Amino acid sequence: MVTRASERTAGSSDKAGRQTQASLQDRRREGAEPVLVVTDVVRRFGKMTAVDGVSFEIAAGQTVGLLGPNGAGKTTTISMVAGLIPADAGSITVAGEQMGPDRVEPKRHIGLVPQDLAIYPELTARENLVFFGRLQGLGGSALKARAQEVLDLIGLADRAKEATKKYSGGMKRRLNIGIGLLHQPRLLILDEPTVGVDPQSRNAILESVENLSVEGIAVLYTTHYMEEAERLCDRIAIIDSGRIQAEGTRAELVRLTGGLDTIRITGSGDTQAAAAALRDIPAVTQVDADRRTLHLTVHDAPTAVAAVVNSATDAGMSLSDVEIARPDLESVFLHLTGKALRD
Repeated sequence: MVTRASERTAGSSDKAGRQTQASLQDRRREGAEPVLVVTDVVRRFGKMTAVDGVSFEIAAGQTVGLLGPNGAGKTTTISMVAGLIPADAGSITVAGEQMGPDRVEPKRHIGLVPQDLAIYPELTARENLVFFGRLQGLGGSALKARAQEVLDLIGLADRAKEATKKYSGGMKRRLNIGIGLLHQPRLLILDEPTVGVDPQSRNAILESVENLSVEGIAVLYTTHYMEEAERLCDRIAIIDSGRIQAEGTRAELVRLTGGLDTIRITGSGDTQAAAAALRDIPAVTQVDADRRTLHLTVHDAPTAVAAVVNSATDAGMSLSDVEIARPDLESVFLHLTGKALRD
């Protein structure tokens, strides 16, 4: 069983890799110059390969997510994209300029929001923004106006005069994002910005990120929360063990699993007769039965569920519960890697 699962995973990853490269080529043919292009990037730490041949790109106004568990290579990847550490192989360009630790010009196009907070607690939100804006070369009325724009964008305008040491963790993280936006970067890098915040603050952060596409900013968003990737990202790159296992829209990734849904029906009566009847429905590909429950694998469950219910009841089963489950990114990750996203 383990061998077959490993072979299936390897085959899926190879296929996904080919689809990723084809997808990159298709988008390049559309004529839009991407803001970020990462090509076959490798990074080693001693004998350990943390990032192994990663490739993806981001266009203006697009949010691309790096989705993977802790230790998958997400932070190492963005550290190379931001020019904080060199790549051992491959190339990275930002706004058409080659990136590296010694390259200043491409870094001007980047806003980096790390996991660790980079704000001064004794200063107000506005004072923090003005301070960091001056480091970016902004000043005068332009800086004042831009600081107000950012405060409005991140939802902190009403608390702008308050010392940030009084802020909640979520408010501090929103200010962290605002600092990264001050100089109007073409690429904003967000490294797991919702880690350790409460649900309300997390939702406010996600709303702030959703607003960024209005400004036409390319966003690279790392997370190990699949619901964040599904909500925010135009395209998602699933990364594990330093490799991109698959990349695409949510719908494209779900299709890698075969795109099949599941229906679970529970009840009493003749479940074996119901199982036999359900196998005759064209949309049903598999039926597994136990004493009171039938587990079905189907094409397009919302469309098929009426026929499933009717067939089961006609066969003598009295239903007490019907549940539909559709594939999600967790299913995709399990399909590609053979393990759950949070393993």
